[in-house]
Amino acid sequence: MPENKDISVVIPLYNEEESIKELCDWISRVMQAQGFSYEIIIVDDGSTDTSWEIIEQLTEDDGNIRGIKFKRNYGKSAALDTGFKQSLGEVVITMDADLQDSPDEIPELYHLVKNQGFDLVSGWKKKRYDPLSKKIPSRFFNAVTRMITGIKIHDFNCGLKAYKNYLVKSIEVYGEMHRYIPAIAKWNGFTKITEKAVQHQARKYGQTKFGLERYIFGFLDLLSITFVSKFKKRPMHFFGSMGTLSFLLGLFITAWLIGEKVYYNLYLHQSARGVTEQPLFFLAIVALIVGVQLFLAGFLAEMISISNDKKGDYLIEDKIGFD
Repeated sequence: MPENKDISVVIPLYNEEESIKELCDWISRVMQAQGFSYEIIIVDDGSTDTSWEIIEQLTEDDGNIRGIKFKRNYGKSAALDTGFKQSLGEVVITMDADLQDSPDEIPELYHLVKNQGFDLVSGWKKKRYDPLSKKIPSRFFNAVTRMITGIKIHDFNCGLKAYKNYLVKSIEVYGEMHRYIPAIAKWNGFTKITEKAVQHQARKYGQTKFGLERYIFGFLDLLSITFVSKFKKRPMHFFGSMGTLSFLLGLFITAWLIGEKVYYNLYLHQSARGVTEQPLFFLAIVALIVGVQLFLAGFLAEMISISNDKKGDYLIEDKIGFD
């Protein structure tokens, strides 16, 4: 049986050959100084540089380091999800591989989860060493996310977070959902969520792998997980409600037009435009058809589990240090 650890550090990585050894050495110094039993799980997300060769050497030199290599680039969420599944630590800590997250924060993050009982502690880069082109969109993105999710933390996108092991084993992270792990955790019943101001460091090597498009994709993913979290188990509540409203609107318009025609002919003895000659009639037909289709969509979705459609199996090329 694999031996449980105090801490698992999960590091998703893509083309970070300059920083990975320095980061692992730094983490090891902190762990040994605190007397933690630990493991470092590095998930190479299809790097095209020499990152994997460096990881192989690190696993030979240090038995606490384990490596996973994807056949191609799947994204940060896939790397985190795979690392979570392999983690043995009571507390799981994630951090980026670019040295902008400080391992010196690990002991306090561990204490908040282990001793104070939080399910999740999110880092807050209160003082950021990023250009305004990243700071302004990030603040707007975080404000919108706080409003939609109701989680009062400042920095959803911070890579430095700490979790209970049970939490990371209970959730799935796919697509670009790594930004919304606090929201996914909350909607799965893990409500003890807090944040901690953490040290943010200027990037030492290379360039960021993310552009402004991540905010566009991130917003779409936020809508997606909001919908899935609320209606995954009861899609009929959404589609059925919308379909019923649309059908009733179409039915009301149709009844109104027919009633108006009868009233003019029978009571006022006046000729009125034909029902099919009025634009409202066609709007009513569209509303009726859409209503029926939405209702049927909800009925079918109620019988189909969509979770398997979202769960990805990632093609792993190599693994080192795993039993």
